[in-house]
Amino acid sequence: MSCYFLETTAFARLFVQDKGTEELIRIMNNTDDNGKLISAAAPLEVYAAIRRRERAGDIPNEQANEALEILRLEAARMVQQPLNPAVLEAARQLIDRQPTLRTGDAMQLGAALVAREMMHGIEITFVSTDARLLEAATSEGFQTLNPIK
Repeated sequence: MSCYFLETTAFARLFVQDKGTEELIRIMNNTDDNGKLISAAAPLEVYAAIRRRERAGDIPNEQANEALEILRLEAARMVQQPLNPAVLEAARQLIDRQPTLRTGDAMQLGAALVAREMMHGIEITFVSTDARLLEAATSEGFQTLNPIK
């Protein structure tokens, strides 16, 4: 089974056209729902990003509302790793091991680490467009994918 953990920068590209959108859609269309993983915080982060782009005039209101409806439906189909104490502890440890990580990035990668532990050795590909975060994920033993490359 193929499993992909979509960090927010990648997850957002499923709802607003950007570089890498087609690649992510192709991957998600070929992956079972139980192999699509996100942090429980990712849908809120994407929601905020869509509204921010709408307010800036980058996305018309109708397109933003359509994207938000698709976000709600797709997020409900994916496996969401809760931001529980195990994730927060993993994020804290990551900040000590990976000095370039910001808080949000550490929580995303911490969620992926906890999900990998819970899935008992199933290989998870960490998907992001953030080079620094991909480097940290690689050093934590993940296969990585940048959909814009």
